[in-house]
Formats: sequence, structure tokens, C-alpha cells
Amino acid sequence: MRGMTVADAIRAATQRLSATSDTARLDAEVLMAHALGCSRTDLLLRHMTGAAPEGFAALVERRLGHEPVAYIIGSAEFYGLDLAVTPAVLIPRGDTETLVEAAREAFAWRAAPRRILDLGTGSGALLLAALSLWPQAEGVAIERSPEALAVARANGARHAPAARFLPGDWTQPDWSADLGTFDLILSNPPYVEDEADLALSVRAHEPSAALFSGPEGLDDYRVLVPQLPGLLTDQGIAIVEIGWQQGQAVSAIARASGMTARIHRDLANRDRAVEMAKIGNIPLGKGPADH
Repeated sequence: MRGMTVADAIRAATQRLSATSDTARLDAEVLMAHALGCSRTDLLLRHMTGAAPEGFAALVERRLGHEPVAYIIGSAEFYGLDLAVTPAVLIPRGDTETLVEAAREAFAWRAAPRRILDLGTGSGALLLAALSLWPQAEGVAIERSPEALAVARANGARHAPAARFLPGDWTQPDWSADLGTFDLILSNPPYVEDEADLALSVRAHEPSAALFSGPEGLDDYRVLVPQLPGLLTDQGIAIVEIGWQQGQAVSAIARASGMTARIHRDLANRDRAVEMAKIGNIPLGKGPADH
């Protein structure tokens, strides 16, 4: 792309990337903005006629190898927050914002949560989004991967310095012994079936330990959900992300664990989260619980 303008280089990259990406033009623009060290808005308004930077071509080659754009540029946006991401953590996705919106709805008609727990925090996205809504709350997150925990702590230092990011693994004995109880628990556990047909950009690049959870994708729910009542205050709620076909199965695990369950849908109208509370304590959301 030597000798090209920024606009020419973006057009050429878009054409090449269209074979491997459904968002080729956006990918090219984001990568170009990263190469120039500017925002995408500044790129489009001020830099299109300038000379394309030499480093842009290498970024395009990485994307042609199905590497996610977020890993190439080292950041992703979630609930209005700019978060650092590395291949040690899942890339935060818009669908996961369903959990934050469900929590916001749940606490719209009662006292704000005083203690919030994020289980398997990854980049820290869920806890930090919740703390952006309730900055006075005490925020705690656990993560079993040391590499992911380092990413979460870096994001926490930027967005919520008082939050605590701790090592922890819900498959191990006594992992929660010193945590106490919480008004709000959020979790995006592994829930992908082991043999699921995933995009190459996901299967080859995102951390498998954060994705896969047995032949049905339910193994982690079976371990984690029965432990949630002991971590909830009497009026507390837990919200977990699910695969779009797992709503009834996860709700059944919740009921067998002594909790009511309500399914929330994402913007594509697919089941995306299950909200839970101890049976008989509080109504969930603004409607009846799913049965």
C-alpha cells in the first residue's frame, strides 16, 4: 500500500477483507485509525487524503488471518467503556450488555446494590459496567486465569480503582469462603458446546477455557448456579449469560437450586440471560418469572 492515500488504502483493504469479514469496511477504518493513532471520527474527517502509514498493511494481514480486530488494536468498547483486551480474555460483546440492562431494570424500583460480584470477570467488563451505574457500590470480581486477571485489574485501575479483582475458581473447594454476600451477582460463564461450529476468529483466537463447557454447554452452570444462593443477600439477584437455546435448561438448574428464574432477551430477541433470586424473597424484574 506504499504511495497510497489513506482513502485508497482503506478501499483496497476493504476489498481484500471482504473475503473473510462481514464488516470489511469497518475493520479497515478501525485498523487505519489505530495505525494513525487517532479516532475513527478524526480519520474520516481529517486524514483521508493523507499518506497511508506503513504499519497499516501489517494490521490488514493479521485481520486476513481471522485475528479479531479487538485483539489487533488491543481494546474494545462495552457499555460505553473503553476496555483493554488481549487474547487472554473474551472480547466483550454487545449481547452481554443484556445482563447490565436487566440489572438496571431490576434495581430501578428498589435500593441500589451495595455489593456487586462478577464471577469469571475476564476483562472486567460486567463489573465495571455495573459500577458505572452504581459507583458507590463495593465491587468484587473473581477470575481463575492469572493472565485475564491482570487485564481486568488494569481496566479496573482505569475505570473503578476501588474495585477488587481476586483470583478464584468456582470449581474448587472453599473458593467463596471469604467473599460474603452480594445484592447483585453477574456472570458470563463458559457456555459453548464443545463441538459447536464457531467462527474461526473465535475458535482459533479467543480463550477456549472461557468458551467451552461440556457437550451441552451446561457444565459450568451445574457447578456454579447451586452455589449462588449462598452468595446472595436475601433480597439479592444473580444474572448469568446463556446461549440462546439454554434458557429453559439454566432456569431448571436455578429452580432445582432453590431459586426463581426469569429469562431476558437480547436486542435480536433471543434468550440471552437468566435472572435468579431465592424463592419467595423478591419478584424478578417487572413481570412474572418464567416457568
